Amino acid sequence: MEILRYAAFTADPAGGNPAGVVLDATALDDTTMLGIAADVGYSETAFLIPHGGGRFTVRYFSPLAEVDFCGHATIAAAAAYAERHGAGPLTFDTKAGTVQVLTSLAADGTATATLTSVAPRTATLDEADLGALLDALGWSAADLDPALPPRLAYAGVWHPVLAAATRQRLSDLDYDMAVLGELMARRGWTTVDLVWRESADVFHARNPFPPGGVVEDPATGAAAAAFGGYLRELGLVTPPATVTVHQGDDMGRPSVLTVQIRPDPGSGIAVSGSAVAL
Repeated sequence: MEILRYAAFTADPAGGNPAGVVLDATALDDTTMLGIAADVGYSETAFLIPHGGGRFTVRYFSPLAEVDFCGHATIAAAAAYAERHGAGPLTFDTKAGTVQVLTSLAADGTATATLTSVAPRTATLDEADLGALLDALGWSAADLDPALPPRLAYAGVWHPVLAAATRQRLSDLDYDMAVLGELMARRGWTTVDLVWRESADVFHARNPFPPGGVVEDPATGAAAAAFGGYLRELGLVTPPATVTVHQGDDMGRPSVLTVQIRPDPGSGIAVSGSAVAL
């Protein structure tokens, strides 16, 4: 068994979100996979069980628990596979559903992958939960952008979406990890998607991830897909639309996520990015 390490949503090993990748986890049980993820220490490690023809069962483990879907580990795993077996379409059967992935290789060997999420959806964020979330973050209602209302968004896992009114508010992230982690565990939220809108199609994001034992993710493909569904469902973009999400800048690990939003309300959201071996 080989444990690979890749940074997703970057072509620079100093940027992006690191992920562990095991391209053949056929012989591994749940306890072993969780132990490997804890030893790797990244926010997620992807474990692939090949079935032939570019189809895999994929399991995702943080150092603390399994999650149903992880975007950056999907990009990392697809890039690692493409570098070894060639570019093309892949099918990942995850606990959240089937995710189609298309890979390509640039002339310099850089691998890029595009995942298409399961059907996204949004839900109302309860006022009590919104208040508890703001308290845990140390934010107030006045810190929010009224043009981007708080919601829960899903594209494989659930994320509260909160939009900051200013870039400074987004930059100044200092939250109570224990309190936020307990709230997220009770509600089944994977990360909190904090965003700031620079322009109509450019956003900046930060994603606290205490349920995974991680203070913050430098790139979150699942949240980007959920956010794309949020933008479409609330009529905040006119599909077909392409949105760029910058994440990780405040952590010193810049990441770029390209989000493609198709017009069909039931269609998955495509999220693209490069990945590089560490």
